[in-house]
Amino acid sequence: MPTLFDPIRLGDIDLSTRIVMAPLTRNRAGAGQVPTELMVEYYAQRADPATGAGLIVTEGTPVSAQAHGYLDTPGMHTAEQVANWRRVTDAVHARGGRIVVQLWHVGRISHVSLQPQGQAPLAPSTRAATTKTYIAGGFAPCSAPRALATEEIPVIVNQFRDAALRAREAGFDGVEIHGANGYLIDQFLRDSINDRTDAYGGGVEGRARFLLEVMRAVSAAIGGGRTGLRLSPVTPSNDAAPDSHPQALYDHVVSQLSPLGLAYLHVVEGQTGGARDVAVFDYARLRQKFPGAWMVNNGYTRAMALEAVSSGAADLVAFGKGFIANPDLGRRLREDAAWNALDVKTLYGGGAAGYTDYPTLSSPA
Repeated sequence: MPTLFDPIRLGDIDLSTRIVMAPLTRNRAGAGQVPTELMVEYYAQRADPATGAGLIVTEGTPVSAQAHGYLDTPGMHTAEQVANWRRVTDAVHARGGRIVVQLWHVGRISHVSLQPQGQAPLAPSTRAATTKTYIAGGFAPCSAPRALATEEIPVIVNQFRDAALRAREAGFDGVEIHGANGYLIDQFLRDSINDRTDAYGGGVEGRARFLLEVMRAVSAAIGGGRTGLRLSPVTPSNDAAPDSHPQALYDHVVSQLSPLGLAYLHVVEGQTGGARDVAVFDYARLRQKFPGAWMVNNGYTRAMALEAVSSGAADLVAFGKGFIANPDLGRRLREDAAWNALDVKTLYGGGAAGYTDYPTLSSPA
């Protein structure tokens, strides 16, 4: 069986290792929601597959002005954003790395101060999220959303497709669609949030329609072999209460994805950033329905990651917080070296502190 450190072909993308840097919101974009020189350095630090990641998945990157829900997140909906992302991808490729962008629409997890003309956030229904988002001045409760009209939904599908095309223009090796963690696609999927009575609501088929339309549009535009998807079947993140029948829901979703020839499926096991056993769910059953590469995530240690790949339970393992504090996490995994501690005070916003100044084994503090 392969090991965590062996190469793999991910759809149309060749990777040197199976170590993945998970998407991580850090709120350090500049004016116009564009990537900055500091972000170029941050991603380049983690790009060498000998010391960092075999694949980098960027922070969530909104597909439109309305898709933003947190302060200073970089977008993929203007020419300036594309040009600045190109600086990131060039730097990653210069180090021998591979990088995909995570395309994102937050839906109801937003605030009027972050929306164009101070409008209400968009969502499947008018159910507000009892949680907070990050705005100027700190964390604040999410604003009440407006339910999308049926005719507006294809517009958002096209925004995902157009953002995927821009991502390829920006030099990305592919895209990952964010269908997890209580954001717009996940909001459509769950009957705890989606109470629509049109073609995008009701039973499993209706609630899955938006996701499947997005995936078909994006894979048709840039190729299934350069398209991935992130799902989190049971996480309660962002006030996303569990679906009443999550196994049946995701069995349907994954079976419908299979014909698209996607590069990979990125699955958050359990509660994102929390307990892995938050709910009973058969992930292995899902994997049997999906012909592409299987990427796992959530609280993986070195031992767990080695076992997951060597046993065949996963093809790749994504690490989140480990890559924040350890630019050379790949080397630390190879050598079984200790990991730097994470500074939680510098996770969101700010400058280089807690972002590009973590020590490596080659350059200790």
